[in-house]
Amino acid sequence: MSIHSPPALACRDVTVRYGDVTALSDVSVAFEPGLIHAVVGQNGAGKTTFARVASGLVQPTNGAVEIAGQVIRTGHVRESRAAGVELVHQSFALPPSFTVAEAMEFGAPGRGRLYSRKGLAEKWRAHLAGLDIQVDFSKRIRDLPVETQQSIEIARALITDARVLILDEPTAVLSPVGIEMLFARVRRLKQRGVTVILILHKIREVLGIADTITVLRGGRRVEGPVLAADISADHLATLIVGDAVKGHKPGDRDALVGNGGAHADVPSGHQRYASLAPALVLSAVSTVPDSEGAPLDKVSLSIRPGEIVGIAGVEGNGQKTLVRAIADLAGLSAGTIALGGEDITRKSLAARRAAGLRIIPFERNIEGLSLTSSLWENWSARELLQGPLLRLVNPARIRALCDGSLKKWGVHYHTSSQRAGSLSGGNAQKVILAREIDDDAKLIIAAQPTRGLDIGATAFVWESLRAARDKGAAILLISSDLDELFDISDRVVVMLSGRVAGAFAAPYDIQSVGAAMTGAGAAATGTQR
Repeated sequence: MSIHSPPALACRDVTVRYGDVTALSDVSVAFEPGLIHAVVGQNGAGKTTFARVASGLVQPTNGAVEIAGQVIRTGHVRESRAAGVELVHQSFALPPSFTVAEAMEFGAPGRGRLYSRKGLAEKWRAHLAGLDIQVDFSKRIRDLPVETQQSIEIARALITDARVLILDEPTAVLSPVGIEMLFARVRRLKQRGVTVILILHKIREVLGIADTITVLRGGRRVEGPVLAADISADHLATLIVGDAVKGHKPGDRDALVGNGGAHADVPSGHQRYASLAPALVLSAVSTVPDSEGAPLDKVSLSIRPGEIVGIAGVEGNGQKTLVRAIADLAGLSAGTIALGGEDITRKSLAARRAAGLRIIPFERNIEGLSLTSSLWENWSARELLQGPLLRLVNPARIRALCDGSLKKWGVHYHTSSQRAGSLSGGNAQKVILAREIDDDAKLIIAAQPTRGLDIGATAFVWESLRAARDKGAAILLISSDLDELFDISDRVVVMLSGRVAGAFAAPYDIQSVGAAMTGAGAAATGTQR
């Protein structure tokens, strides 16, 4: 490639504003062709907005985008695709009910043609084989492993012979083994001359794959593109986080940016509560299959007071069903559940909350909060569920209690009557923490509690869970982020296809945990308790 070749993709003075919020501010960056480029930064740094501008999904307030030296109209996906730019989203976009063959045909250039399913399979077989993707074309997308789903998404993006491929947080839902498979595929694309831009935030991953690195912070470019060989992990961590984690534990900083810490033993408080009954005991629990996720298959699990147990696994392997079973939202076909020594197998969610169950749900804006309701109405669920259902409610008293709780938790808000949807992600999560973490909590289920939060809010959530643990609560932490699990969990349990595939204690070995996540080898023989 000539050194005089124009950049594969360049953004000039790009600014994106949403009302009073500036997502990108005067970002100028150029990516040389035929390389693997990483765009890194914490949540809220502007990475996804940048990817959407570059791929034509977002019309910037100001600025220009060039592809191979040619200025293109911004905010026009078809024009960007015609110029050779494709984006693979973090949330997969192919219809889950389609077969592989149908998904490949979906949206492909040219319309009005008739194909049989066999004909579609033959049409796309060579394309997938050229990308080293071996798959049953009759399988439906939803029935494929997540790594294979992602490979199909990438293959679909390359139908138009894309010259620039942007992958937005492609490692977020993958096991360590899956990440290595993805990176091998990315390197092969580079060999074919494709320019790959990876949106990432884990330093370990960035330094393992990228030729150049560009750092965004607060919507601005603070570094890059710089050669990956010319930057150290510690300096990169400083560029990403800035002053965001001053005063926090050194191990937290490494976990926040995926800097590959040693994962030393985690101080646990459960020894102080050794005389108490286990906070949670699941005994050979199986659930009735439904449409909400993989059913549980003879899952046995116990958590002691003063202990954080992390649940690892590729998403879709029973984690959501586990939470639903504990919350009386999934039908049990076998087994029992005990909370604080009391059998709650046949008790309602309200009764389980009265016994000390608290839940920080997977989706804070869907399951955790009513965005169109006021803060005090959202917070009042705590009061209403922990007393007699038929009783007089004093709104003024609840608003006063809500104000006291929100201020204690450091929520930034104007009035408890404002809608929950007006809060930032971090403050919205603090509202849920204020509602769910109290002195009566015996078991706190924290399901993806930091997803989408910036570094400061993430560190706050971790400290809040540790504080609850130290007061004697048991914490069940479900996360797809192994760095998070390794940093704050006393033990890590791996789920695979609705079963417990391994249990590990600190110091953790990422390869052993990763092997358990994919069912490779004797994964459960690692350090266990």
